[in-house]
Amino acid sequence: MKQVLVDPSFWALFPDAQINILYADGINNHSNDDNLSDRQQLLSEATTAAGKFLTNETFRLNPVVDQWRIAFQQFKKKKGARSSIEALLKRVNQGHEFSPIDPMVDVYNSVSLTYGVPVGIEDRDKIKGDMHLGQVEGGQSFQPVGADEDEPTLPGEVAYYDEEGAVCRCLNWRDAQRTMLTEDSQNIVAVIEAVTPEQIARANEAMDELSKLVSRYFGVEPSPVYHLTKDNPAAVVPDNFN
Repeated sequence: MKQVLVDPSFWALFPDAQINILYADGINNHSNDDNLSDRQQLLSEATTAAGKFLTNETFRLNPVVDQWRIAFQQFKKKKGARSSIEALLKRVNQGHEFSPIDPMVDVYNSVSLTYGVPVGIEDRDKIKGDMHLGQVEGGQSFQPVGADEDEPTLPGEVAYYDEEGAVCRCLNWRDAQRTMLTEDSQNIVAVIEAVTPEQIARANEAMDELSKLVSRYFGVEPSPVYHLTKDNPAAVVPDNFN
């Protein structure tokens, strides 16, 4: 993978959006007891912080949820597809407590909950060619995490994709098993999407915090944060990264 490139078709739908990108190399994502309690505390604090996004008793009327539902109405999607931040907030709203999974998942879930933004991370070594974000023609191969069969993209759907198929469908809804983060992943690309000015402000804070947490938990120096817009649609992997 050489770069993330946001296609003109995406900007046609969301001209004022911003896509934040971060690269990191050399992580050790195996779970261990050394920071288990710390990660549990991180998730607990993030769950509490997420309460500020749940001020309306009617879940769908909370602004973070409503904004992304409106955004998802702009393109073709599979029935039931929702932004990943809605899925996390729904669990908080239902009183769910988050338990540690693996270090990187715990870190990015905590950031997503704290700042009310969708966060996605992919294994960069598994992406073939450039990773694009755009409105696809449909038929891109996609085997969801945990599924046994291929579920190709729909015509007009917004998805991340590479030379072999879809990487993540409906913006940050569902990952492909082919490129998903695992405990053996070492080199990653992180993505945060925002489609309104208020979301952009939170996404910027969130990505800065994610960068700090990656350094803290994995002892590596992440790349600079890239803020992709319609006038600056590409984030090239730095030369000193794999």
